[in-house]
Amino acid sequence: MDRLANTVRPYAWGSTTAIPELLGVEPTGAPQAELWMGAHPGAPSRIDRGAGPVSLAEVIDADPEAELGADTVRAFGPRLPFLLKLLAAGSPLSLQVHPDLTQAQEGFADEERRGVPRDAPHRNYKDANHKPELICALTPFDGLCGFRHPAQAADLLEGLAVDDLKPYVDILRASPEESALREVLTAVLSAEHHAIVGTVERTAAAAERLAAQGGPYAADYAAYAAIAHHYPGDPGVLAAMLLHYVRLQPGEALFLGAGIPHAYLNGLGVELMANSDNVLRCGLTPKHVDVPELLRIVRFEAADPGVLRPEASPDGEEVYETPIDEFRLSRFVLAPGAAPRPLEARTPQILLCTAGTARLSTPTETLTLTPGQSAFAPPGDPVTLTGDATVFRATVAG
Repeated sequence: MDRLANTVRPYAWGSTTAIPELLGVEPTGAPQAELWMGAHPGAPSRIDRGAGPVSLAEVIDADPEAELGADTVRAFGPRLPFLLKLLAAGSPLSLQVHPDLTQAQEGFADEERRGVPRDAPHRNYKDANHKPELICALTPFDGLCGFRHPAQAADLLEGLAVDDLKPYVDILRASPEESALREVLTAVLSAEHHAIVGTVERTAAAAERLAAQGGPYAADYAAYAAIAHHYPGDPGVLAAMLLHYVRLQPGEALFLGAGIPHAYLNGLGVELMANSDNVLRCGLTPKHVDVPELLRIVRFEAADPGVLRPEASPDGEEVYETPIDEFRLSRFVLAPGAAPRPLEARTPQILLCTAGTARLSTPTETLTLTPGQSAFAPPGDPVTLTGDATVFRATVAG
């Protein structure tokens, strides 16, 4: 069992205060967007087993079966198959989708074959893995997730009373679901910049006005107006209006599978994902947007966002069920004096404290975790959990 020393990623969209407040440290004034826990090569955690700090990725590389277990290595290869994060959005992230495993393998192989540098700004596939992810709110958390039904999207756009939007409304009302969503998203993202900027500006002004008036879409209009404030004139603002606006309450979660367009807007959450960095962007970003490849990856299906709430097991572990093998997220809400919670040790696990004080014990050692602190436990000695705390647990599913 190892205490993790983790890296903060200072992306521009990050909150300047949320992660420092959780850690109980003074803000630096710079954005602190994500705290990474795991062995991703971009920012691996560090551990110290007596010879000084060393990358968790290097430790795993030296003896994968000891650190991950034979079953995990057999299923996913000699690397930790998940990445755990604290994510603190102070402004909207890019509107994006992730490929499925086959698409990622094919896309990565194609770019390797064509000699596209892995750090090139126009590169789509940084690795050959898919990137399903789960976000669980620690504070009220705003996001966009999945397509609205075309009729609902048409109602929302029509309510803005912006003449430029009428062609989109007509398509959404007249065409079958998949073709309607595809045609409108394609038109928005392929429009000439000088033509779309004015439409976005007029749409944003109307959304801000209607948000103040109330009504069934007031919260949605307010969210889209806020997005436009951060990304004025960006066609992604119109693309966002095709998606569900969702506000998660603490403890609620969203699962984002392959091809589902989504964006995180504001709030602090625990994010767990497959160990990948593959992102195709739809907008709300100055970064590269590969429209043809994006349209190949997006699943043009209307669906409810499917807000997840944890399901309690008899031992008190609250599990967020997802259809993914690489990871499993659960939560323990511990009370003082409660019986120790044994944690099964068949797979590697990362334990993250988000409130209170937690104690992790094995037959040979005890670690104390306070908010924002985390530990890695390889398979082997059982770990027991006690304290007055909230602890999230990331493991391999199965």
